[in-house]
Amino acid sequence: MKLLHDGLAKWLFVLTVVCGFATHAATLPADWHYDQSFTVSAAGLTKLSLPMEALDAARPGLEDLRLYDDNGNEVPYLIERPVPSVKIVQTVKSFQVAMQTRTTVITIETGLAQPLETVTLETPAPDFLKSVRVEASADGRTWQILAQGLPVFRLPNGASRLQLNFSSGVWAWLRLTVDDQRSAAIPFTGARVHATVTESAPVEWTSSSISESHENPGETRLALNLGAANLNIASVQIETPEPLFSRSVTLAVPQVLEDSIREQTIGRGEIYRVAVEGQAASENLSVPLDQLVRSRELLVFIKNDNNPPLTIKAVRIERRPVYLVFLARQAGAYHLLTGNDHCTAPKYDLAALGMNLKSVALTPAKISGVGENPNYHRPEVLAGVADSSTALDVSEWKYRKPVKLTCSGAQQLELDPEVLSHAQPGFGDLRLVRDGRQVPYLLEHTSISRVIKPDVTMTNDVGKKNVTRWTLKLPQANLPLTQLHCSTPTTLFERELTLSELNPTDDPGAQTLRVVGRASWMQKPDGGRRELVLTFDRPVASATLVLTTDNGDNAPITLEDFQVFYPATRVLFKANADDTLFLYYGNARASSPRYDLSLVAGQLLAAEKSSATFSPQELLKKTSWLENQKPGTGGVLFWGVLAVVVVVLLVIISRLLPKASPPA
Repeated sequence: MKLLHDGLAKWLFVLTVVCGFATHAATLPADWHYDQSFTVSAAGLTKLSLPMEALDAARPGLEDLRLYDDNGNEVPYLIERPVPSVKIVQTVKSFQVAMQTRTTVITIETGLAQPLETVTLETPAPDFLKSVRVEASADGRTWQILAQGLPVFRLPNGASRLQLNFSSGVWAWLRLTVDDQRSAAIPFTGARVHATVTESAPVEWTSSSISESHENPGETRLALNLGAANLNIASVQIETPEPLFSRSVTLAVPQVLEDSIREQTIGRGEIYRVAVEGQAASENLSVPLDQLVRSRELLVFIKNDNNPPLTIKAVRIERRPVYLVFLARQAGAYHLLTGNDHCTAPKYDLAALGMNLKSVALTPAKISGVGENPNYHRPEVLAGVADSSTALDVSEWKYRKPVKLTCSGAQQLELDPEVLSHAQPGFGDLRLVRDGRQVPYLLEHTSISRVIKPDVTMTNDVGKKNVTRWTLKLPQANLPLTQLHCSTPTTLFERELTLSELNPTDDPGAQTLRVVGRASWMQKPDGGRRELVLTFDRPVASATLVLTTDNGDNAPITLEDFQVFYPATRVLFKANADDTLFLYYGNARASSPRYDLSLVAGQLLAAEKSSATFSPQELLKKTSWLENQKPGTGGVLFWGVLAVVVVVLLVIISRLLPKASPPA
C-alpha cells in the first residue's frame, strides 16, 4: 500500500511539473518563432551576453527580441553594444630628419599631452624593409628605449606597415633610428601620433569553418561559415605556418542587389610575417573590420600575385559581444523570444535602469539553445514561393537541360559552359520550369573563376615569318571569358602580344580577326618562371582565338599551359527532391523575368543549400537559316537565292511591259 502511495505521489509530482511547464509555455505569445530559456538566481539588475544563436535567430537590429518571465509577463530591457573608444590621431608638432652614417634619425615633438602608444611614419618610397629603434623623452635631452628592431616596410605587392607600437606613456619627444646598413636610406616626410585608448571594447573569439576554398588566378578565395548571422566582427585572423610572406586581404559578403546576388567588399587589410636580418620575425595575421555582418557567410580574398598560395590552417573570428540588461523582479526562469519578421521595435520606459551600465557585472547564466516556441505554428520555409509562378510557353526556347536534385529545400545550380554559350549575355532568357510553370530563382554572380584548357596549335605567319601565331580552340562560342593565362620556359625576351578572335560575322571563306585583348610581356633570366596574364577587353563571340606576337630578329618564344577563365554563375531556388525540373535557355527575344522571390532573397541566401546538377543538353528547336544571317552579311546560298529572285522579277516585268509596235 505504501509503495502504491509513493508511486502515485511521484506521478502526481511529475504531472504537476509538466502541467506547470505547459501552463507557462502557453503564456508565451504565438507570433514569435523561437524560445531560449535561462534562470536568474536572484532578483536585481541583470546583464547577459546574448549568445550567437540568439543573434542569428533575431533580425539584424534585434527589433524582434522580447523577454518574458515564467509567468508570461513582458520584461523591459536595454541592449548594450560595446564599441572601442575613438582613438585620437594627429600630425606631430615638429618633424626633423638627420641622415647619419648607416642610419636615419628622426626626431619628433609629439604635441600630445595624453598617453600615446603608436606613431605612423610617412614616406613616398615604394619598396623597402627596415628596422627601427624607438626612444622617448620628456625634455628632449634624456632618452629611454621603448622598443627596438621594429620593422617598417612597403612591398611591391602593395603590403605595407609604417606603424610603430611601443609602451604607452606621456612622451613629449620621440626619437626613431632607422637602420640603413643593409639597404639605401629612404626619405621620410612626416608622422602622426596615436593616443592610447583608455577604454577598449571587449571581444570574444570564435572559430569559423571554411565551407569553400578556390584558387583563382593570383588569388585565394575562402568562403567562411560564421555559424550565425548578425555578428559584429571586430577582426579576422588567418592562421598559417608559412615562415615569411606578405599578402593583401579583402573581406566581402554576398549581398542581394535588385534580382541577383553579388559580392560586396566591406574591408581590406594586410597580413604578413617578415624579418629584418638579425632580428626576430614580426607578424600581423589579423584584418580589422569592426562591422555588423548580416550574412552567415564571409568571403576572404588573399592576393597571391605570382607567389604560391598560403597554407591556411584555420580562420578565427574576433567578435564584439551584445549585452542584454534588465531588472529581474524575481528569481526564476525567463524566456528570450526571437523570430518575428513583422513586429516593430519595442519602446520601454526604462527610468529604473538609469545608471551606468558599464559598472554592471555580467550575470552568470546559462542560456539554452534555440528551441521552438510551443505555441508557434512552424510555417514552410519560403512558403508559397514555388506556387506563385506563371505558366510558360517554351516554344521559342532552343535548349533545355534536366536538373537533378538530391534533397528538398534551397538549391544552388552552377551554369556550365554549354548554358553560358547559348544563353543571353545577361541571362535574361533563363527559365526554370516544372510541370509547364516557372520556378522563381535568383542569380548569384560569384568571384569564383573556372578554367578551360583550349586545344592549341602554333604556326608561323605565311606572309611574315617573324610573326608567331597560336590558335586556341574553345569547346563553345560566346563564353563570358575574363582572362587568358599561359607560361613559358624562354628566359629572356620582350614581346607585345595581341589576342584576337575570328570575326563571327564574316563568311566562312573570308574570316578576319577582331582584337579582344593586348599585353606586354618581359622576361629576364633572374625573373623565374612567370605567367602571362592577359585580360579580355571585350566579349568574345567566337570559339576560335588567335594569339600573335612579332619576334623581330629574335628567335620565337615558346608558350605552353594555356588556360582561359570565366566567372562562375549560380542559380538559387527552392524545390523538392522529387520535382521534375528543366532549365530552358537560348531565346534571344526573351526579356529578363521578375519574381517576387527577391522579397525573401535574404532567407534564400542564408539557407543551407544543396548542390543541383545538370543532365545532358536537349535540342528543342533547330536554328533557322534566317537566324544565322548577320546584318550586312550573307552566305553563298543567300546571294544565289537573291540572284534567282531578281532574274525572275526581271522576266515578269519584261512580260508586263507593252510591246513596241512594228515600224510602218
